[in-house]
Amino acid sequence: SLGVTEEQAGGRFIDRLGDVSREGFRRNRAIAERAIQALGTIDRNRLEGQDVVTYDVVLASMQSAVDAARFEFGGGAQSPYVVTQLGGAYTQQPDFLASRHPLTTRDQTEAYLTRLSAYARVLDQESAMIAEDAGNGMIPPDFCIDGAVTQLRGFAQTAPAQTVLVTSFARRLPEVSEIPESERAALLTRAETIVRDEVLPAYQRQIEALGAIRPRATHDAGIMHRPQGAEMYAAALRAYTTTTMTADEIHDMGVELVNSLNAQMDTILRGEGMTQGSVAERVQSLNTRPDQLYPNTDPGRERLLADLNAQVAAMRARMPEMFGRLAQAPLEIVRVPAYIEAGAPGGYYQPPALDGSRPGAYYINLRDTAETPRYSLPTLNYHEGVPGHHWQIAIQQESEGLPFFRSALSFFGAFIEGWGLYAEQLADEMGVYENDPFGRIGYLQSAAFRASRLVVDTGIHAKGWTREQAIQSMTEATGNPEGATVTEIERYCVIPGQACSYMVGREAINRMRTSAQGALGAAFDFRGFHDTLLTN
Repeated sequence: SLGVTEEQAGGRFIDRLGDVSREGFRRNRAIAERAIQALGTIDRNRLEGQDVVTYDVVLASMQSAVDAARFEFGGGAQSPYVVTQLGGAYTQQPDFLASRHPLTTRDQTEAYLTRLSAYARVLDQESAMIAEDAGNGMIPPDFCIDGAVTQLRGFAQTAPAQTVLVTSFARRLPEVSEIPESERAALLTRAETIVRDEVLPAYQRQIEALGAIRPRATHDAGIMHRPQGAEMYAAALRAYTTTTMTADEIHDMGVELVNSLNAQMDTILRGEGMTQGSVAERVQSLNTRPDQLYPNTDPGRERLLADLNAQVAAMRARMPEMFGRLAQAPLEIVRVPAYIEAGAPGGYYQPPALDGSRPGAYYINLRDTAETPRYSLPTLNYHEGVPGHHWQIAIQQESEGLPFFRSALSFFGAFIEGWGLYAEQLADEMGVYENDPFGRIGYLQSAAFRASRLVVDTGIHAKGWTREQAIQSMTEATGNPEGATVTEIERYCVIPGQACSYMVGREAINRMRTSAQGALGAAFDFRGFHDTLLTN
């Protein structure tokens, strides 16, 4: 995914997939533990400049990973369930093979087939852990299992030749110039055979593994109802927010922000003559206005993507106003693959390849265009694209003089997601909504949505809230469509604490900016502030 060389990776990897077994989990944890021990032999007090920052970044990253991995369920405290409606190999590997495994040489072609076979092994490793974790009391909520099974079945019932694993291979195979046309049919047959005889049976075994634990699943949404739940949630909050804030402190921050942001939305809505009903009800009425909706058709989706690309281009042209350092990597906006869109979030980002072979991409969920009304799209663009995730991560990757760990591997959720929210705020401060009151409603609604995450995530995992309580709370705070809200709440149920990283991170960046403005006075410069954040 990163596009690193074999030298950087430490060996050949093009024909391998990760080891997701419990033994692999423990081996990765041991690597981090040894790294922490090695760091302990270095006298930090003798380091200077960037070396001090590097030391702290590596230590914090490794220690956070070890602390979360001490809980041997799923992927640890930050991802305690092996397979859910949101996570598991089935949500990641098909798209990885179809869009990120390179296919330009004979070696890469053979490696694709080897990885295709390894995908079945990965699915079976997960299925074994599903049973093991269930035996120790770690079973996902019933609705999470049901969502996973629905998506797994949808893929498993596809004819092998029609799966993305084969169609993407067939589409790209003619681009491999060193493979003559006379050999392509045999290679396609091999791919189809692997999917039919190895991959799809592994899907069926995973469906059966989930079916076996389904009778013991409960509707309890929070990790607090699982073994070591309270301890796991505390560790997850520390890892995702990089703070020691308690669940109560985070919850209260969210409540205060939701109230403030709803008051601002109320003022704008009244100014537009919309006075009847709650703020959420008035925002919901925007979601049904014909002038705010794209047709829920393929041409409508194409128009939506074209409009997003035009917005990115317009914002990129304004970046020199706020940044001295400009990102070079291109960005593309693509649709979430249809085979996972039912459980996927509204948008997510994929960094560019370090070797320049693949642009950055952000995925937007277009299962129903009513979930993405026009007024909400600019803010999504600024968060996922420019000046949000793409801008920040591309500059990090392109920064000169940073150790590889910091330029390519160091990803702190509170900073990345905090920057994404700060980017939304920055666009507003740049005046993009000056003549677009509904666009500003979209910005404020997005901020209220992230503030609501603080409330519902802590509610679910620390205060005993049900899935339904959380859905009601977020709907009242944001006015978001019910379908999108259900997907979001079910997402938080399976990655405890992650939803808190966004707004906790944004508020930290704002505090840094306020501090810098106070210290520098008239000498404060937005370009310098932003460049300092992003190039470090």
